Amino acid sequence: MQFTSEKVYQVGLSLIPKIGDILIKQLVSYCGSAENVFKAPKSKLLKIPNIGEVLAQNIVQQKVLTLAEAVVKQAEKEKVHILFYLDTDYPRRLKSLYDAPCILYYKGNPEVLNPQRSIAIVGTRQMTDYGRVVTEQIVAQLKTFKCVCISGLAYGIDICAHKASVQYQIPTIGVMANGIDKVYPSQHKQTAIQMQQLGGVMSEHHFGVIPEAPYFPRRNRIIAGMSDATIVVEAAIKGGALITAEFANNYHRDVFAVPGQLGKSHSEGCNLLIRKNKAQIYTQVEDIVESLNWDLVQTNESLAKAIDFSGLSTEESQILALLHQKGPLHIDELSWQSQIVMARLASLLLHLEFQGLVKALPGKKFCLA
Repeated sequence: MQFTSEKVYQVGLSLIPKIGDILIKQLVSYCGSAENVFKAPKSKLLKIPNIGEVLAQNIVQQKVLTLAEAVVKQAEKEKVHILFYLDTDYPRRLKSLYDAPCILYYKGNPEVLNPQRSIAIVGTRQMTDYGRVVTEQIVAQLKTFKCVCISGLAYGIDICAHKASVQYQIPTIGVMANGIDKVYPSQHKQTAIQMQQLGGVMSEHHFGVIPEAPYFPRRNRIIAGMSDATIVVEAAIKGGALITAEFANNYHRDVFAVPGQLGKSHSEGCNLLIRKNKAQIYTQVEDIVESLNWDLVQTNESLAKAIDFSGLSTEESQILALLHQKGPLHIDELSWQSQIVMARLASLLLHLEFQGLVKALPGKKFCLA
């Protein structure tokens, strides 16, 4: 893996003291590139809004470029991808957000950074058996939709989601609040290595940065920003999971919360989100499918491996896809979901039954044969 000289300047911008992501983007916008920022005269820099004397001096001195070169060389050695916000591989879901990090360090499979579907699963570090079972069920059900699972590699719900993703061979990305060279907590190092086969680990911090308290809430904005929706499984009133949910709401992304037992501290956060209409209630994966308008194309693709659709009509394929996705359905529910009138639906079901693809059940229900 080799980087261009522009990458050194990009990393250098992120290393300037007391500079934020918004100012970096503003500088690049005015100057045209990261290299041009460092080569611009101080007088030009001072004309850029919000660029003061101290910041302009730090830029023209170029002291950070020595460290930037070392960071880039170490990234090449350790096969770490350095993603600037203008790069094509940079997560597109993040790119449009005002506070998106300018630099991301990523180790793993870069092909999953911009997936068709992505879901964040977060929750308490004090996970209960109920939380573990629910998390594992959610991940297992997401496999059908070729979804990337994103979380924070923390104890509890986070690591449970990552481990379940590895088990079901679902790409999963762990976003860390420390340098990309260390896994925190260290007990999750082996899982992080396994994650890199299909997914990976990510951080906005370069090598050697230790985890500090302010970094964790900022890490949560990346988790929320990279996801189409965030699912909070178990959470207390205060904690990182609710911060992630708040970021997701601010980004106008869907938030789901798994309802919990009344009077239990690990359920209070989820119940609060639902009560204040800051999260939709999560009861099954269909809640996500309907909210995010995931159509049945993916289901049809998986069905096509087992069923020859060449001799079936569009309506017949739609019926099979619904039964595959939702399981046994009452004929009324099937009519409503497919928007096929009852008389026409009864005829189609009979035809599919004769072909051995559908089976009638007691109570006017139908399922795949």
